[in-house]
Amino acid sequence: MSKYLLDSDVMIAYLRDIKETVDFINSLFNNGETLACCSINVTEVYSGMKERQRTSTEKLIKNLQFFLVDFEIAKMAGNIMRYYRSQGITLGLTDATIAATAIYNDLILITYNKKHYPMEELSIISPKDSV
Repeated sequence: MSKYLLDSDVMIAYLRDIKETVDFINSLFNNGETLACCSINVTEVYSGMKERQRTSTEKLIKNLQFFLVDFEIAKMAGNIMRYYRSQGITLGLTDATIAATAIYNDLILITYNKKHYPMEELSIISPKDSV
């Protein structure tokens, strides 16, 4: 079985009840796959959460495995940003940290924003891929 890290955009689409996302995530969950998030995802999701979404947000996050962003992941994220900056590509801190979390923990990243993650060593899928 595989382990998947949900990008914040996928978590938000799930909470907004976007059918393709809900179906995709539910199929993974029903197949016994491990679904996860990290501190960056939690921060991004809570920052845009409407109060009426609190219960569904907390239910989703409670059902995900949580990966800490520790020193090694932070260092990896910084190295990723530095490498891509030397290639003329600017990455956001949140995207680099999410990527580092996935790479370090051997997780497949589920995102709608594949262009934010140019790292060759990162496995990426999108809910759109299943349509």
